[in-house]
Amino acid sequence: MTTHHQHHSHAHGGHSHSHNHNHNHHNHTEQNKQGLAFACAIFLNTAFVIVEFSYGFIANSTALIADAGHNLSDVLGLILAWGAAVLSRKLPSERYTYGLRSTSIMAALANAMFLLIACGAIAWEAIHRFSEPPLVAGLTITVVAGIGIVINGISAWLFAKGSKGDLNIRGAYLHMAADAVVSLGVVVAGIAMMYSDWYWLDPVISLVIVLVIVMGTWGLLRESMQLALVAVPAHIDVSEVARYLRQCQGVTDIHDLHVWGISTTESALTTHLVMPAGYPGDAYLDAIVKTLKERYAIQHCTLQVEQGTTHHACALHPNSAAHSH
Repeated sequence: MTTHHQHHSHAHGGHSHSHNHNHNHHNHTEQNKQGLAFACAIFLNTAFVIVEFSYGFIANSTALIADAGHNLSDVLGLILAWGAAVLSRKLPSERYTYGLRSTSIMAALANAMFLLIACGAIAWEAIHRFSEPPLVAGLTITVVAGIGIVINGISAWLFAKGSKGDLNIRGAYLHMAADAVVSLGVVVAGIAMMYSDWYWLDPVISLVIVLVIVMGTWGLLRESMQLALVAVPAHIDVSEVARYLRQCQGVTDIHDLHVWGISTTESALTTHLVMPAGYPGDAYLDAIVKTLKERYAIQHCTLQVEQGTTHHACALHPNSAAHSH
């Protein structure tokens, strides 16, 4: 629940205000837990990246370096996601009337783009190695990647709870989970290289890692790109919302319906309701806002009531603009 909504809560009467208050209190403990999860995961993973990079060079393994690169991109992703989670709680100001909620969308987007760039670099190095696979220290790889499974497993578990409703936290969670799988692949390759001279497995595993990252990142990139382009969030069916608004008592038509994400977890809506009988009173509108929030998870609604006596056209719709000239 955003404090943004509290500006309206005085008008809604005391009940609404106390409801907002409880919600915020509940959110605070959630957010502190999340902050702790971020801090732990960042610390664990940073330490591990340093170890893994070093051993990647010592053992002469692109697979280890690829895994370390993957982990490093996660650390940066986590820092971005944490920063956005903190910024998205900033209160609205005169210039940023929505607060800084949309930073969470930008973080998810930057995260996805960074991962894809890291993939390109690792794939390039791995492909070069196919021509003459160098000797690789299998035991070192197995041990180091084994530690990676444990660390990534713990980190993923830290975020599992928050990952359901928030694209930003889900990004962090997916990375950690994918990392554990990736490290497992490296362990398998390490064991195989200890008992055979299949050193080509090293670049093969590197490319498989790259594929895993690209597949995991694609959805994140698409979804965060859509939110950045002010698309309707994936979980909201606009035609369903429009149907609900049209059947509200006294509403003969609606227009200028816009729904967009103001962060990775919150959505906003604006619309014009044509009500020939005139303004239906605050309680009536409050009831609509409440339904939109509870049924469609749209937290911030602005409704404009019109009597339909003049011709209103949405400025963004060229067809209706033609009528209004």
